[in-house]
Amino acid sequence: MQKSVESENAKKNDKGRSRWYLGLIAITLFTKYKTILPLLAKFAVPATSMLVSVFAYAWLTRNWAIGVGLVVMIFIHEIGHVLAAKQKGLPVSLPVFIPFLGAFIAMKKNPRDAVTEAYIAFGGPLLGTAGALVCYLLGDITNNITLLVVAYVGFFLNLINLLPIHPLDGGRISTAVTRWLWLVGLIGGIIVVWYMESIIFFIIWALFAWDLYQKYGKNQQKKTITMPLQLRIPAEYLRSHGIFIPGEEHQKTLAFQTFSSIADRAQTLEVFWDTLGVRESITFEKQILVNSVKVVRIKHLPGEGLPLTHIVAYCEMNGASHESDRYYDVPVQTRWTYGIVYLGLASFLGLMLYVINAMGIPGVNG
Repeated sequence: MQKSVESENAKKNDKGRSRWYLGLIAITLFTKYKTILPLLAKFAVPATSMLVSVFAYAWLTRNWAIGVGLVVMIFIHEIGHVLAAKQKGLPVSLPVFIPFLGAFIAMKKNPRDAVTEAYIAFGGPLLGTAGALVCYLLGDITNNITLLVVAYVGFFLNLINLLPIHPLDGGRISTAVTRWLWLVGLIGGIIVVWYMESIIFFIIWALFAWDLYQKYGKNQQKKTITMPLQLRIPAEYLRSHGIFIPGEEHQKTLAFQTFSSIADRAQTLEVFWDTLGVRESITFEKQILVNSVKVVRIKHLPGEGLPLTHIVAYCEMNGASHESDRYYDVPVQTRWTYGIVYLGLASFLGLMLYVINAMGIPGVNG
């Protein structure tokens, strides 16, 4: 009887130790590998959306191979945008797929100028065209009709994306070539809508037309507002380092830059006064257009540092954060380079569509 009691107590102790060991292991894994869960979550949405798109396109085409191929073409296109954004130092998300609409990447910061916007926009159709070309060459060499059909759709999707219509890639490339291309997109979009008979594309075109009306059709008066900002600099630090302290009536226009968050539409203004080591950040809850940042008065307060009173002059905006003409200030050589690449890429895509169409492939000719 005593042995059975001791045996039961031993079993309870063993269970307690096992639970304690399991808890210790769990804590150790969580502490050491706590980045695994966020990492898995980061890839979960793109991977899930990719699988859903494969099923959707496979159902639409009644062909699993074509469904996979179309998703791969879209993925290559979006990776082109990701790589281009990374080269420009802009953080972006992984591609998220939307069945029958393609995919998109989320940018945490807007481009600061039209050249950067166009560069990122070029990344998609350039890499996407390269991917479709490889698919075409493989299909032509092996006489594989499925690969040729996927290549045809890849060329077609990249060509459609080059239409000068926001938010398509062509509409973003136009910002660095000439905004007059938007007018071409506005007129040509009607023809494409009629030819494709696509409600989705009509919605894209309609939103683009409305955006153009908001920007250029309405006679909007932008109200200029001045907002005082105060900045304190330790005066003793400046004196000890031999830095010249400006007089009280000193006025100066300061350098600045702005960037915005697409997620919450907030915008940050960074102000610089290099000689005094000033770097101040101000966050606004909405998109604004900053015209200038000026120091209008400096007050010397003994023992309290050096207060600087800034005046920030800006215009409130409805829409994107780059309505200033400075955003579209692109060197002439860059305009010509981007324009030639844009027309050359569109012409090549049109030629490849003609070549594949001339093969008489059932999946292409209907």
